[in-house]
Amino acid sequence: MLDASRHAWRGSELASEAGRFDLPKEVAEELIIAVKEHTLSGLPIVEAKVAEFELSETSHFISGVSAELKDGVGFALIDRLPLDLLGEKGAKTAYWILCSLIERPVAQNWVGDLVYDVTDTGRPPGNGVRPDKTNAEQNFHTDNSYNLCPPNYVSLLCLRAAKSGGISHIVSLEAAHEALRHKRPDLLERLYRPFYFDRQREHASDDVMTTYHPLFAVEKDRLLARLSRFQVTNGHKLAGTTIDALGVEALDALEAQMNAPGMDVSFTFEPGQVQILDNRRIGHRRTGFEDWGNPNLKRLLVRLWLRDWGTRDYHGGLDF
Repeated sequence: MLDASRHAWRGSELASEAGRFDLPKEVAEELIIAVKEHTLSGLPIVEAKVAEFELSETSHFISGVSAELKDGVGFALIDRLPLDLLGEKGAKTAYWILCSLIERPVAQNWVGDLVYDVTDTGRPPGNGVRPDKTNAEQNFHTDNSYNLCPPNYVSLLCLRAAKSGGISHIVSLEAAHEALRHKRPDLLERLYRPFYFDRQREHASDDVMTTYHPLFAVEKDRLLARLSRFQVTNGHKLAGTTIDALGVEALDALEAQMNAPGMDVSFTFEPGQVQILDNRRIGHRRTGFEDWGNPNLKRLLVRLWLRDWGTRDYHGGLDF
């Protein structure tokens, strides 16, 4: 049975400071020193090992962030890394170190990228083109919902903001789940049964192109959500079938509930800020955006996926 009592929040009922963390001066100073030490080593960002640096203040700070992620609201907004002192490359290194104290960064695609730039490439979303590589508006989703081993946590560092738009929205999937349980338990039950998901060509050329699993499951009294209406729609097309009528109604009801007034929290992501989400119980989306004409000013977020189980590779050591 799902225990959603601590986690089923509505945005309109949250305190303004919920999930918000100011980066302490002492933490910034430790990170700046760590970045300088790592830069002198000449090693790539992904070789920055937390055990090699003095991070006592940072570890204490992150313990509070981790508690909020695991037993609190399930999201954290850290304000902010000092970009003026670190520069973009140094900020990436500091961000890697900071998030590595939460859980282990893992590969985010079939080719094994551990650090992933979220930016508009000018291509429309579709099979093989992730929505995060476009400027299109997104529906609420969880990252990597179509894999067998999605990340536990998703983090984003904002290096550059869009000219306009790109507003971030987050929602408690447990609150949406509980609302459906009271209103339409029959539709909620359908979300516990499988749908096809498009694997986005993140696999060998001769492998199957879809996964087949539910949107909701419960493990150890906690919700495990894997949500993407976009990938489910494409997944059924690739599988050569249509979504059953009850499934369509259930997906529509979930989407309507997530977007109902008062459900979500929204904010404008500013340079230097870090957002971390529990990818199993927080849905996120962003509005469409207009970017700058100058490529050096274009919106740029840096994403890490964090997962402390399985292997570091994209499939986590699991077989499809």
